[in-house]
Amino acid sequence: MAEQKIFAGPRIRRIRNAKGLTQTAMAEGLGISPSYLNLIERNQRPLTVQLILKLASVYKVDPHELQGEARGSVAALKEVFTDPLLVGELPGDQELIELAEAAPNASAAVIKLFRAYREQAERLSDLNELLAREGRATALSGARLPIDEVHETFERRPNHFTALEEETEAFTAVLDPGDDLFGALKAWLKREYGIVVKVLPVATMPNWRRRYDRHSQRLFLSERLSPFDQLREVAMEACLIRMTVAVAGQIQALKLSTDEARRLARFELGRYAAHALMMPYQAFHMAAVRARYDIDVLRSRFGVSFEQAANRLTMLQRQGAPGVPFFMLEVDNAGNRFRRAGSQGFPHSRFGGGCPKLPVHAAFSQPGQVFVEAVEMPDGAEFLCIARTLEGPQGAFAERPRRTALLLGCDIGFRDDIVYGAALPGGKAGPGVLTATPVGPACRLCERVGCLARAEPPVTRPLGLDEMVTGLSAFDFQ
Repeated sequence: MAEQKIFAGPRIRRIRNAKGLTQTAMAEGLGISPSYLNLIERNQRPLTVQLILKLASVYKVDPHELQGEARGSVAALKEVFTDPLLVGELPGDQELIELAEAAPNASAAVIKLFRAYREQAERLSDLNELLAREGRATALSGARLPIDEVHETFERRPNHFTALEEETEAFTAVLDPGDDLFGALKAWLKREYGIVVKVLPVATMPNWRRRYDRHSQRLFLSERLSPFDQLREVAMEACLIRMTVAVAGQIQALKLSTDEARRLARFELGRYAAHALMMPYQAFHMAAVRARYDIDVLRSRFGVSFEQAANRLTMLQRQGAPGVPFFMLEVDNAGNRFRRAGSQGFPHSRFGGGCPKLPVHAAFSQPGQVFVEAVEMPDGAEFLCIARTLEGPQGAFAERPRRTALLLGCDIGFRDDIVYGAALPGGKAGPGVLTATPVGPACRLCERVGCLARAEPPVTRPLGLDEMVTGLSAFDFQ
């Protein structure tokens, strides 16, 4: 029989202590020396198959108790230590294994405590949102990662930066791009900074979208990116080089708490500036109004992607020349929310964005098709929603492509100003009575009765425990 080495010292020690044996007594029963058993218990010697069989024979130990016991605990402990409160204390895998094996009961207690803490934090967040919707702001906040702080900061404020818009207009005048912004940017980078832009194959850049090599003064782009995304990456690099002072001023105004959050915000502002450069405000705003905000018309006219044109629509809030106040939400097919923004801030209190009945989730069933739907919140507020899937960077044959979905929304009162309003019955767009889909801000905050899509019970209501009645929802409540 091939010998399999298993390190299980803490488990052997627990078995010995449970049976009330000394190391000498247990070693004698196993036919080994006490010093060798001591080394086994300190994980300095492995358990062989022969010793496992001996343990099973002499002490009636189930061999399964000696293998893989801590695997689930290690994964749960790793989740505990990824919490923002403990982000600076993350131990290595070996340390977590030792903790799970040496003190399994204590490890289980830590995991239970962490899960209770997370549940209470979620409830506190729900309560905070409920109070905010009622106009009672609170100072309640939990530990956040830098990316969470950045996302929340950008979501709360209007998605419009006047200083960056002015800088990009000045930059456009310098570039004089005509119909070839990509070529103008490459020429400017080469002329002003000696930077050469080069597209590299997947094998050379397997893990990067963009990489700037300072030594060779070359900006590398992945061939996985579409021409639209390649243009945005070059525009970002150029804007961050030229607009250093303006971007730094905007970051300072955001009042972020950590250097990492400020670094992430710089990336977001670079992305904003790139969109402003690719779709200049005045020209884009005039085209949007004439085309009645038809995203496909705008993407063709400015040579950008659907996502880029939709994103730019949320930025049209210049004083004296505002556009329809759109807001935006991007999710993946698992429901993870990547981005939320709005021309007046993302409307958390009015719209939420966490309802599984929103058309952004249905869009995954028909990739590439535009879904238009009116939705109604529990308080009677109605919104026009436009949803469509987005394709990520191109993958190889064996890779599953990244696909997300974008929701663009606005108040239903703007339906007659938007081409998508024609898809809804009623109003100037067409005959019939508008029937909006009833949605909620999120399942934990929604009290709609009999909702087939409900994924969680509301925190504001006790669960229904009537054994004689079963409702349509998986989570009945009183």
